[in-house]
Amino acid sequence: MDLRENEQIVQLAQASDAAVRFIGRIRTPWSTRDQCPRQGRIDGPECQIALLPEWHDALDGLEFYQTIEVLYWLDQSRRDLTRQSPRSDGSTVGTFALRSPARPNPIGTSMVRLLRIEGPVLHVQGLDCVDGTPLLDLKPDRCAFTPKAPPQPGDSQTA
Repeated sequence: MDLRENEQIVQLAQASDAAVRFIGRIRTPWSTRDQCPRQGRIDGPECQIALLPEWHDALDGLEFYQTIEVLYWLDQSRRDLTRQSPRSDGSTVGTFALRSPARPNPIGTSMVRLLRIEGPVLHVQGLDCVDGTPLLDLKPDRCAFTPKAPPQPGDSQTA
């Protein structure tokens, strides 16, 4: 990938200090990075998070949360930038001062609205990544310390 004016990189050795296990793939309407929104919107298009079958049981109880955090591996991002020019105008700042996908460990996060769960597939709104992005993890909203109450007999079935 080309560098923008005044950006700088660091030479990296082969990484060997961690192993990451992808647990599924994310399905979005965007096939390239240029098509992706800069930040996900909670009212954005419906997307799917497809877990590998062995992780299906790990979803038990997640349906009681309205908002979840999705962690994903930005596999198309460069990993060697120490300074970046987010506006392509030649001015730069350090990588850690940006939410750019170009990072030493390109982990993306989005807070998404959970619409429904169908088997091993979560239907959500709020993602901002390329179709097919590898899924790292799912977590309940860190600000919602307790899930919403499960439905009780006689409750209305409308949300």
